[in-house]
Amino acid sequence: MKHSENNLVGIGLYTPAEAGRLLRISPAKISRWLRGHDANGKHYDPLWQPQVDLGDEGFALGFRDLQEVRVAATFIAKGLSAQRVRQAIELAREIIKDDRPLSTARFKSDGRTVFLQVAEADGQTKLIDLFKKQFAFEAILEKSLIHLDYDEAGIPSRWWPLGRSRSVVIDPARSFGQPIEAETSVPVEALATAAEAEGSPEAAARAWDVPVRAVKRAVAFRREMDMRQAA
Repeated sequence: MKHSENNLVGIGLYTPAEAGRLLRISPAKISRWLRGHDANGKHYDPLWQPQVDLGDEGFALGFRDLQEVRVAATFIAKGLSAQRVRQAIELAREIIKDDRPLSTARFKSDGRTVFLQVAEADGQTKLIDLFKKQFAFEAILEKSLIHLDYDEAGIPSRWWPLGRSRSVVIDPARSFGQPIEAETSVPVEALATAAEAEGSPEAAARAWDVPVRAVKRAVAFRREMDMRQAA
């Protein structure tokens, strides 16, 4: 379904480039996973359908897509093929009853069983060896689901991309999911841009009537994102 601005509220909106900076993953890789691709004469379907359909303009990621990509990327980085991750997603949908199951709180406990079932059905032992010890699986999930808040249904609701101590949060219900400075609820981009335009964090803080520390956090966050883009 093509989304309008009104029904994007609570979903979040990120281009592959924006998602790539936040997740430290190649935008091209994200596009392959969510748009599908052809390789070696074979077609690969998307791992899942992205939340935001832009019609002829392509697609964008929603907040839930960001979190699913985080988990999928972690497992693929551990040596699993995208095809095995796809199988796990399909099985997890049935078990967890969610179209984007990997980032749910329930997947933290049921995910190991999901992957073991995938391995069993595939006749391979690699996944079984990988998750033979519970702590190994938990360590992989912890890396991919760190700094997340969940709602009462166990669905990701907020993400602190650099950790809570950095006081920048991504909440799909606020500012279309763009990073905001948590203490003031002002978008990071607005504060960082003001610091540049006003010539200092102090001047920007006066202009926005916010603490100087809030502006400095925003500037530091944007600097980190710029460094990731340049890398």
